Amino acid sequence: MVLATAAACAAAVAAVPAQADGPLYTRAGAPVDLRVKDLLKRMTLDEKIGQMDQIAVARIQGDCEWSGGELNESCMKTVLADYPVGSVISGGGMAPAKNTPQDWAKMVNAVQKYAITNSRLHIPIVYGVDGVHGHNNVLGATIFPHQIGLGATWDPGTVHDSAAATARAVAATGIDWNFAPVADLARDQRWGRYYETYGEDPLLAGTLAAAAVDGAEHAKGAKRVAATVKHFGGYSEPANGHDRVPADVSIRYLQDTLLPSYKQAVQSGAKSVMVNSGAVNGVPATASTYLLTKVLRQQWGFKGVTVSDWEDVRALQTRYKIAADYPEAIALAVNAGLDMAMEPYFAKEWSEGLKTAVNRHLVPQRRIDEAVGRILRMKFELGLFEHPYVDAAKADAAVNGADTGLARTAAAQSQVLLRNEGGVLPVSPSAKRIVVAGSYADDINDQAGGWTIGWQGVPDGVTLPGTTILEGIREAAPAGTEVVQAKTADDAVAQAKNADLTVVVVGEKAGAEGAADSPRPELTGDQQALVKSLKASGKPVVTVVVAGRPLVLGDAEGTQGLLMSWLPGTEGGHAVADVLFGKVNPSGRMPVSWPRNIGDEPMYYQQLPGTNGGPESSYDPLYAFGAGLSYTTYSFDALTADSRGVRVTVSDTGARDGDLVVPVYASRPVSDVLAPARKLVAFTKVHLRAGERRTVRMDFARSALAVTPGDIDGSGTPRVERGTYTFTAGDKSADVVLR
Repeated sequence: MVLATAAACAAAVAAVPAQADGPLYTRAGAPVDLRVKDLLKRMTLDEKIGQMDQIAVARIQGDCEWSGGELNESCMKTVLADYPVGSVISGGGMAPAKNTPQDWAKMVNAVQKYAITNSRLHIPIVYGVDGVHGHNNVLGATIFPHQIGLGATWDPGTVHDSAAATARAVAATGIDWNFAPVADLARDQRWGRYYETYGEDPLLAGTLAAAAVDGAEHAKGAKRVAATVKHFGGYSEPANGHDRVPADVSIRYLQDTLLPSYKQAVQSGAKSVMVNSGAVNGVPATASTYLLTKVLRQQWGFKGVTVSDWEDVRALQTRYKIAADYPEAIALAVNAGLDMAMEPYFAKEWSEGLKTAVNRHLVPQRRIDEAVGRILRMKFELGLFEHPYVDAAKADAAVNGADTGLARTAAAQSQVLLRNEGGVLPVSPSAKRIVVAGSYADDINDQAGGWTIGWQGVPDGVTLPGTTILEGIREAAPAGTEVVQAKTADDAVAQAKNADLTVVVVGEKAGAEGAADSPRPELTGDQQALVKSLKASGKPVVTVVVAGRPLVLGDAEGTQGLLMSWLPGTEGGHAVADVLFGKVNPSGRMPVSWPRNIGDEPMYYQQLPGTNGGPESSYDPLYAFGAGLSYTTYSFDALTADSRGVRVTVSDTGARDGDLVVPVYASRPVSDVLAPARKLVAFTKVHLRAGERRTVRMDFARSALAVTPGDIDGSGTPRVERGTYTFTAGDKSADVVLR
């Protein structure tokens, strides 16, 4: 059933009419704390328990299982009235029957209208979605680069603006809660969610995640949207590289390396945190009092909502087997500090299970009041009690093709030029025949990656609107230059013999989570053979890699040009062409390390020193963290440092304007515990005109230098060791003594 009539008029209806003499919680001008307290005291236990559950929209569509389709009123009654849940989510691929922005807005309005109308106290739901690179579930929405590509920009401003654009699109369809950004670290190329991170470094990832939170929660021209820092904490360290496999890490590594990126994002003002689906050191994160209460609440001061990932509370019983039954599993999670459970199909089971846990005295009602109070606070702060609906008639115009210029800029900034032998790029104006080869050259769907329309990527039979790399090259090629698409490998080799340049586009298929795990993250054999044959043609070859992680290149290594394009989204074709033809001077830098060979995973530049001596046992990447070339040249002219920061003077010594990433690393000649050879403590991106010289000041938090002291048990509190620190930028360095 579609509540079309209700949805159409919903934009003008408030959840509870504000009255000067009505209940305090209905008064828009009253302090939020008082509104929460007033509403909470009016609620029954059953109503409170419902607020702590999030149900998938598929549970109220079609056959109410996984069929999708139109909303089903009988199932809406169960989920939104009988067991009044506090939140609904559209998981990957869970769209309305017709996937347009307007139909999304109508669906969300209809769900919201039913919840409010059938709630005794007229409490709105908060609607969630995984908008991880644009409003990526909606056909017609602009698809931004995945986070790994945005990490390659090293530009908080671009990340901020991309998150704000996403929030505007999400808000236009009635959605108020976005499950982004990811603050995990990318340290194992085998992991299927590698591309969802901003990179391998805690400071880079944390700074960009914080920028995304700020962009999403302060987007201009949109109703408010809550950002979510995920997946807290240590999710990206599966022991064997496969998604959701438990992690076993030292407390020192957890405190000093894995947690800081989440902390930076959380303290930028995030309204919610999603909990790691995995286990850390033998304890599922969903049941960890240490993570959810001691660290997140007591140490970091987080006041917002914690939400589990997909079915993770139930997993405490069924998968992890640390609970004898579902009520006990619920008690473990809630008592640890979980406020809302993403139990997508179990409204009845959740409500009865938590009530049973209360009756068994496993969960105190004060803990329920605490969790529900946080959820209600978020709803009040988002304005849902006053403005729960959107104007569906405006959704198409607000979403379809919006912010394509920004997406193109972001994708262009994410391009990392890693080889440019003989100045093969930018493409010479004298090149009159360009051959474009490789199966990914004209593949918009894999160019966008996973979490696009569907969970695993664009479903079969659906084609995204956007520009492929082949199309981008054809548009950008100057008049008189012939662009030829090679249909097969044999055709590519034959065509290359008469070409001035061959651009071969290689990569990997789209995927998400465990299905995207790659025990051997390398180019497929047929792609390696193709590139090897093209190299043998004797003509210049530029390789463009479209992938969510560095892939061992094998026989494909060594072409004159190598451009890492990541998963650049629907404007990726334009962005790649902008760099190839020199419209954009490449400024992307590697946010991760690129292994030479299979077996070098996990790999990251902060590898600790040891007595190891085997080949590649120390940090020995093909392309290091921070690597990247430009069409101009730069110099680092001077560096001075003090206890609060550094001052770096840089110059553009070439003939073109450019954007220079300026990273500052710290190292210690001697440390009480093992320390990496260098650690990123500050960075910025500077625009320089040809011949321009500029001095920039970068301050750093002393906490960026902290380590956990003590013995193997890592029982100490992180602190900044006293002594000499060497700060380095480019080829310049300076020593500072910290006391």
